[in-house]
Amino acid sequence: MGPLLAAWLFYSLYQQIRAQPDIESSVALIKAMPFGDSAWKFWLVILFVFVNWGLEARKWQLLMRVLQPIGFITAFKSVLCGVTFSLNTPNRMGEYGGRILFVNEGNRLKAITLSIAGGMAQLIITMLMGCFGLTYLLFTMEPSHSLMGISVFWVRIFLCGSIAGTVVFGFFFFKLGWLIRLLEKLPYADRFSKYINVLETFDAKILLRLLSISFFRYIVFVLQYIFMLQLLQVEQNMWTGFRIITLMFWILAIIPSFAIADLGIRGTVAKTLFSYSINTIGILTATFGIWFVNLFIPALIGSLLILGIKIKKEK
Repeated sequence: MGPLLAAWLFYSLYQQIRAQPDIESSVALIKAMPFGDSAWKFWLVILFVFVNWGLEARKWQLLMRVLQPIGFITAFKSVLCGVTFSLNTPNRMGEYGGRILFVNEGNRLKAITLSIAGGMAQLIITMLMGCFGLTYLLFTMEPSHSLMGISVFWVRIFLCGSIAGTVVFGFFFFKLGWLIRLLEKLPYADRFSKYINVLETFDAKILLRLLSISFFRYIVFVLQYIFMLQLLQVEQNMWTGFRIITLMFWILAIIPSFAIADLGIRGTVAKTLFSYSINTIGILTATFGIWFVNLFIPALIGSLLILGIKIKKEK
């Protein structure tokens, strides 16, 4: 289904681009991004790539402290290798497998558990910010309007479900020890309990640090999108852009996707949320550009690191 979905989404987006009025000026605007008075925003977006994955590396370093202390550079390499693996798996689940390449043989399964805990922290922040964005939207929406074809009533239901889900995830996150004891009651739990018991070593202080790092990483993501949208003259109001982007991140977090269809899904969601703008090329360029610099380039670097590991082992 992945290739079929990707083909349909990309064809749909291609048709929308063809219908874009004054394409030449939009293309000229894209070419001018690295230059001019606002070029600093473009280069800041590039710089934020390293800030983004640097924060994730710091979070990974903090997680690994209870299992196998590693340096920041090693953590950074692990994260980049994880990005490489993630591009070829549903919902980027392969990221866990890439990170354990720099973990000792006996600790790898436990490290996957730690990685899941880090991902959970990022998801909680995404859900929380999505709830704020959705709440603001409901206060400003007219009763007759809709969000992506969904009426105000169902948007309210979705908001209530999002708040409930955030509370549940937050509860389990701060009660990892309790969650482990609950999982140990499941049939055949003794086979994997030794790999998840490592989560019991986290106290509230460490968990709050994980959430704070996840929050700053989230803000970096949002700023990247806002700057790109401003460069492409899609949305100049920072607060409006922030609100819509929080919704986009939340929607993308709950939509299951394959890597081959991920770009199409991102583009479709972004085009729908920014539907008030006729600058289709600008919306899609911002979306694809952020994906490219944040995922494809780090994945390329990670593939070189993986190749280096393979050559080293062969020697």
